[in-house]
This record gives sequence, structure tokens and C-alpha cells, in this order.
Amino acid sequence: MKLSSRGRGCCAGGSRERGPPPRSPFVHQLRFSPLEKAKIALMTLTLFPIRLFFAAFMMLLAWPFAFIASLGSDEQELEKPLSWWRKIVDILLKAIMRMMWLAGGFHWINVKGRRALPAEAAILTVAPHSSYFDAIPVTMTFASIVMKAESKDIPVWGTLIKYIRPVFVSRSDQDSRRKTVEEIKRRAQSDGKWPQIMIFPEGTCTNRSCLITFKPGAFIPGVPVQPVVLRYPNKLDTITWTWQGPGAFEILWLTLCQFHNSVEIEFLPVYIPSEEERKNPVLYANNVRHVMAEALGVPVTDYTFEDCQLALAEGQLRLPSDTCLLEFAKLVRSLGLKPETLEGDLDKYAASAMKMKKEKVDLKEFSAYLELPVSQTLESMLALFDENEDGVIDVREFVIALSVVCKPSKTLETIQLAFQLYQSDDGTITEEDLAHILKTAMGVSQIDVTYLFRAVDEEENGKITYDDFYTFAVLHPHFAEEYLYADQMGAESSLETSSLSAPNGICTDFSPESSGERRKPLQKKLD
Repeated sequence: MKLSSRGRGCCAGGSRERGPPPRSPFVHQLRFSPLEKAKIALMTLTLFPIRLFFAAFMMLLAWPFAFIASLGSDEQELEKPLSWWRKIVDILLKAIMRMMWLAGGFHWINVKGRRALPAEAAILTVAPHSSYFDAIPVTMTFASIVMKAESKDIPVWGTLIKYIRPVFVSRSDQDSRRKTVEEIKRRAQSDGKWPQIMIFPEGTCTNRSCLITFKPGAFIPGVPVQPVVLRYPNKLDTITWTWQGPGAFEILWLTLCQFHNSVEIEFLPVYIPSEEERKNPVLYANNVRHVMAEALGVPVTDYTFEDCQLALAEGQLRLPSDTCLLEFAKLVRSLGLKPETLEGDLDKYAASAMKMKKEKVDLKEFSAYLELPVSQTLESMLALFDENEDGVIDVREFVIALSVVCKPSKTLETIQLAFQLYQSDDGTITEEDLAHILKTAMGVSQIDVTYLFRAVDEEENGKITYDDFYTFAVLHPHFAEEYLYADQMGAESSLETSSLSAPNGICTDFSPESSGERRKPLQKKLD
């Protein structure tokens, strides 16, 4: 895949008129200077253990207050104004939580704007969502959030969670999404009787370089919302916890090793939806997103939570950080093609591509191939594969990319399909063919497959079959990490990836058990 000057993709193989490739919102890389490394080493031995102990102590100190205040609470009582003693507990808990953040180096929290009353805006929409440190505004406001039901059973943490009266989501309940949205709607339309609900509409963590597509859950009730934007204006970004980057504990360690951590919370004016927006939650969500992006000074992108799942799929081929396949998936959605329902159509597309062999198609023929009308989106799709910028593409590349998007964790199935598309009459492919296959499957403009091809081609015939490749892949399940250069895969050897769970895509859970899911760093083979 190669970006033409007319395309919208993110893999550049030549000049580009529309500026540099957009930064992937799901990747965060940290690089330290020798001086910064020395500072971190010093702080690790001195300030870090003190801060960690004090922060943990503050959380334990908050537990008995939250436990007592939660005793005997029923739904009717929660809808009533707080009693005098609960107001005191509320103030004490906020003070304790503030001391906890102070222990973490957040010496002062810059708050801009005025927080709306619950009767003015029942829902607070917060973005960008980039870290578990985004819990700071939650502990400052004690607004309710959406949490998975299992969180309430976690010792200490579960008691604190129950105190803020969250909307619990049950993973075992198949009807959970509908019930969650109905509960949010019920609370939002209670005329301020319930506490405000704080929702992170992106549904996952990003690196704050843009605002990805907002989930509509917060906007379905059709009530006014107050946008809240977060900023972390630190010289060294140890806050960001994304899909590809330092893990949860590493982020905690590095952040506590910084002498000072800055955070800004800005409450924007309440957004009152129009009648059209009340009827169309997607339009409502998109318009609020644009308001927040303008306040932040960042662009918006159509990437979604599902794109995170594509980027992080478990398979022999890990997508690099600059992959074009996220752009491809976005265009697939824009064309009205749903990847989750397209597996059945892959055989049809592949059969048509095999009949064309190496024949290339122009925009009109591509339109007929997909049975879709010519549109600007279709032109952008064609431009993504227009390697020579001559207005024609090889549809075999489209089929391979679509297979990856539909079945991101089934690498060998995609490669088997690719072999069928590229193989000669004797069932073999060349090194050049393998390069075409893998660069399309990984969504990059160039890739060196020489080491991999030579390893598979043990008899040095200059060509391989799928059986050869399959046998090799079984013996070397990490062949991409071992035989493809790590820098071509857009990852550092020290990079770790953390997996974040987002119940119903409404907001990411802050519970500690989310931090345990990790992926191993890539390894680089030099021989």
C-alpha cells in the first residue's frame, strides 16, 4: 500500500500534498535523555517509595469513611439531598483524595470554567481520555461513572467505587448495553435528583493527539451535557496509557518519579442540543466532539474503539504504529461495508480477483467490482492502493487488506488467501510476491522480507508454496518478530502494550484489574 498525493491514507511512499501522516492516536512512545534517566534513577531510590506509600495510605484512609457513608443507602435515599453528616463525609473524602493526588506530584490542579449544576447538565462528557489519571476529575466532583459490576467486589477499591453511585455494567448480561443506556437516560432525566454522570465518550484511551469518534451513549438521553476537557501540559509525558506504549505500572512509576505533574481541567459552557440533535445521538456526539476539539486545539478523526481492537489483535503479524489499515478500516465503514459481516463476502471478492489475475482496475471498474456507486470515499479507497498514482489498482491488495480487517487475529488464513491470489500455476510465489502480500497485510509502504523468504525457502528454489510457509510458521509462531525488522513494524524493542477494557464503549473502567492485561514487547533479530 502506498499513499498517492490524492489519497487520505497514512502510509507515505513518496511526496504528499496534504502534509505529514497523522500520528496514530493509539500509540505512545517514551524516549529519555541520559539526564532524564539519571533523574528517574535518583527519584526511584528516594521519592518514589515515599509517594507510593503515602498514596496507598490515603486510599486506605478513605475506605472507612466511604464504607460508613454507603451503609443503608437505597435508591430513594440517593435521590434525596445529602444529609448534614454525609456532606461532611463528602468533604473529608474529597480532601483525602486530593492529598492522594498531591502525593503523586499533582501539587496543584488548574480548574477553568464553572461546573454546571446537575439540573443544568446531568451529564459531563470528558475528553480526551488518555490515562487512569483521568480519575482526578472523578474524585474532585464525585460524579457517577460507568463501571463493570465486578469492580464493587474489589477490596477497598470497590467500597470507594460504590460511594460515587456508579452505573454498574454486567459482563454476564447479554442485554447489558441496553440496560446501561436506559439507566443513564433515567438518571439524566431526573431533573437533578441524581448526581451528575461523568462519561468518557471516546470509550478508550488515546495519546491526546486528536479526538476519536465519540460513542453515542452519553447523548442518547437528548439532555444538555457539559463538555469537560483535560490537559496534561508536562514536558515529559509519563501520563499517557494507550494501547501501544508503557504498561500501567510503568506509567505509575514514571509519573511518581516526576517532581511535579501538571493537569488542567476546563469546564466548557453547557451544550444544549437542537431538536435534530435530540433525535440523532450520533450527530449530537459529533457536534460536541468538534466543540471540545476546538477548545483543545486538536483535530478530530473517525478512528474508533474498534480500530484499537484491530491494532491490538492477537496474531502472528502485529500491525505497526503507522499502518494504513486503520485508515482502510475507516474507509470501509464510510462505504457502508461492515467488517464484522463481510467474512462471507471475502470468497466472492477473492474469486473475482483471481479471475482478474494481475489485471488492474480503474475507479469505474473498482466501483463495479464492489457493486457500489462512485463517490469521494471510493476515490479515497482507490487512492490508498494506487501505488504508482496512475489511477489503477490491483484488487488483490484490497482483498488482503479486507481479510485483515475482518479477521485480524487469523493471520495464516489471510496469508493462505493471499497465496491463492498471487501464486503461479505451480502454486508458488516469489520473494517479490511475498513482499506485496506482507506490506499489504501490515499496511506499510515498504518492507524487507529477504530474511524471512530465505528462511522459508530452505531448498533455495527462489519460490515457496503456502505449505512451505505454513510449516515454517508453525515452527516459528513469532516469525514476524524474529525475521522482520522491528523498526519496520513501528515499535521499539522496549515497547509494551496494555489492554484497556471499555464496558459497552461508554467509558473506560478505572479498576485496577484492567492493568493486568499486557502484551509482550517485540524482539528484533539481527542475523
